[in-house]
Amino acid sequence: MKKLRILLSLTNDDNDYQIEQTSAARQAARKIGVDLDIIYAGNDGIVQSQQLLSSIQSTTAARPDAIIFEPAGSTAHPQVARAAVAAGIGVVVLNHGADYIAELRRLFPVPIFSITSNHEEIGRIQGQQLSALFPVGGNVLYIQGPSESLPAKQRYTGVLETKPSSVQLRIMKAHWTEASAYKTVGSWLRLSTSRQARIEAVCAQDDSMAMGVRKAFEECSDLHEQLQKMPFLGCDGMPKTGQEWVRRKLLTATIFIPPNADLAIEMMMKSIATSTLPPERTFTTAQSFPAVEVLAKKMRQEGQEKR
Repeated sequence: MKKLRILLSLTNDDNDYQIEQTSAARQAARKIGVDLDIIYAGNDGIVQSQQLLSSIQSTTAARPDAIIFEPAGSTAHPQVARAAVAAGIGVVVLNHGADYIAELRRLFPVPIFSITSNHEEIGRIQGQQLSALFPVGGNVLYIQGPSESLPAKQRYTGVLETKPSSVQLRIMKAHWTEASAYKTVGSWLRLSTSRQARIEAVCAQDDSMAMGVRKAFEECSDLHEQLQKMPFLGCDGMPKTGQEWVRRKLLTATIFIPPNADLAIEMMMKSIATSTLPPERTFTTAQSFPAVEVLAKKMRQEGQEKR
């Protein structure tokens, strides 16, 4: 039997979650014994679509047996998925909704499915974290992913469901990287009007953006005292980054979102080997780090110490 080849397309190569996706995928590929090629879209959905279609339609290079991609833009590339399954190539969509999957599963006899974090639930967890930290309300700088990102929209929907109504969000957008959040918030902090916002916490949709915001605040000498008291919340919670930043008290809390590129490879290979279809959608489970109850207890203790 020939050695199977998988093409993995990720959104970028400078976000801690995407870096962990890369590592997890390579470990799974070595364990199972498949050839793995990884490409990065530079946060550009058009570039990603072109890269994938080029591989699917290539007449000179060997085509992959399956493609796995985490959409970099606002859509889950339906034209890419259709072209792939029509060519007999399996498809896994990561961390994004894809309404076309059910139809393509009926029309083509190749594996196509999705594996995703429940982004609305991730948002709900962040709302619960904010509730634990600010039971009577506060002003929070909320750093959201790019406007075209469905996960960013879903996480925002979730946080609105569980945060106290007395917690007010000032929303800014960045591109899932430390540098983009640093640039966005740094520019805002140079405006005199930024001080009028009286920001009491930062809540970012991923850890790298939270750290970018922290860096921007650290460079403002008049905010050093405020910075010492300010909670920073992130998402992704990778062991060597987000969780380590919590242990070092650079972040107050994060949300551990397990990487799923490795699971995608395992499920795809099992599907090909057994000629069975996995579920249309598989959800991974996110967890607050530390637990929301721990955050709430810490705030109660700090409140008692101040009395």
